[in-house]
Amino acid sequence: MSSSFFIKKKENAKVKRGKHAEAPKRKADVDGKSKVRAKKANSKYNEEISSDSEAESHEGTRKRQSNEEHEYEETPQEKKLRLAKLYLDQLKEEEEKKAEEDSFETDLIAGRLQEEVLEQKGKLQRFIAKDLMPPDASEIRVLRGHKLPITCLVITTDEKYIFSSAKDCSIIKWDVESGKKLHTVPGGRKGTEDRHVGHTAHVLCMAVSSDGKYLATGDMNKLIMIWEAETCKHLYKFTGHKGPVSGLSFRKGSHDLYSASHDRSVKVWNVDENAYVETLFGHQDAITGLDSLSRERCVTAGGRDRSVRVWKIAEESQLVFHGHQGSIDCIQLINEEHMITGADDGSVSLWSVNKKKPLSTVKQAHGCHGDDGLEQPHWVASVAALQNSDTVASGASGCSHNSQVQLWKCGQNYRSLEPLFSVPVSGFVNSLKFSSSGQFLVAGVGQEHRLGRWWRIKEAKNGIYIIPLKRKLPNSEEAKMTE
Repeated sequence: MSSSFFIKKKENAKVKRGKHAEAPKRKADVDGKSKVRAKKANSKYNEEISSDSEAESHEGTRKRQSNEEHEYEETPQEKKLRLAKLYLDQLKEEEEKKAEEDSFETDLIAGRLQEEVLEQKGKLQRFIAKDLMPPDASEIRVLRGHKLPITCLVITTDEKYIFSSAKDCSIIKWDVESGKKLHTVPGGRKGTEDRHVGHTAHVLCMAVSSDGKYLATGDMNKLIMIWEAETCKHLYKFTGHKGPVSGLSFRKGSHDLYSASHDRSVKVWNVDENAYVETLFGHQDAITGLDSLSRERCVTAGGRDRSVRVWKIAEESQLVFHGHQGSIDCIQLINEEHMITGADDGSVSLWSVNKKKPLSTVKQAHGCHGDDGLEQPHWVASVAALQNSDTVASGASGCSHNSQVQLWKCGQNYRSLEPLFSVPVSGFVNSLKFSSSGQFLVAGVGQEHRLGRWWRIKEAKNGIYIIPLKRKLPNSEEAKMTE
């Protein structure tokens, strides 16, 4: 009994030991399963309670993930693709910018070319007159240096200098900004031509080349003198005219010089070669004015023969125009196809080279003088034109101190002339010139007419008037915006 009892006990004990012995085996075999169970068992607690160590572990896993992603992105193939895409994007942006710049430049170039074509055709007309304002009297500067009446003047293309001459036979170079004399070529007495460097008779006309290299002057002694514009050094002397030299003009963009004289002829000279080229005849009376632009042609006013002529140099032909009732004393080209003239009948006329008669004429442009029933118009002694624009000016030879410079607006296609405003000037307005940009107008004023001494205004001052041409700001800003 006892043995069986003890045997059973031992068996039970063995069973218990077997159980206890198998437990560590299970633990060792299924260690991972027990961890999973433990996680499942503690999942509730993990959701409710978080420790710092767990947060750190989460951050660590995130870092590892980001590092892995980073490492994945920066593989050589991915890097090459990324850099290639960046490079292509940069190229695309550069090409777009370049295309925009090119289109802007092409627009600018197209605009300039169009302007040049219109200028060559003589159809370019910039509308400036509507923005011009009359200057205040205090803004007008007067340069005084000549002892006798001013007869002619020119402005250099860069607008820095003015050359003027007078009946005292002297030539003065002025600085526009400061108003100071830079050079003076004194006039000589009659009979000292052999030893005097300069003019010994009234200088009637002058011209400066478009590049500012040469200055040409013509006098009553039939002489044309060529000067170095920079230093006023005398270079050449052209002889050949049989009467006073009344008109000079350089062909724009060249050193070809055209001259006109009271001997009724037009001569062509090459200043670079110091050479005479040819002579053209046609006028029936003394030529009083001459002008030219870039074409190989010039225009002249024929004085008492009451004709305007266009000389085609290469073709050796001429066009003749009639319209004024008096002596045509001055002429100026507006563009290659249009010009303005003034006469001693008091009229100002606009012309086209395609029409034999004036496109527009303003009679008594500067009013009349004299007793009732015996009124006479003021002579128009000078005209000027702002090239390729709708703005022109005329100067009167009044017999009183109430003379003036009148500015005019040309209508569409130069079909009409409308007065803009006048600038009072005391004396004979013997010469007028616009600056290239139209910023100012220069008037050469004297006590006498440039061609004679019919009467004298003692109250007048011999001088050069620099008249600023102010523009309305709002309109100019609007114009810029529209451009």
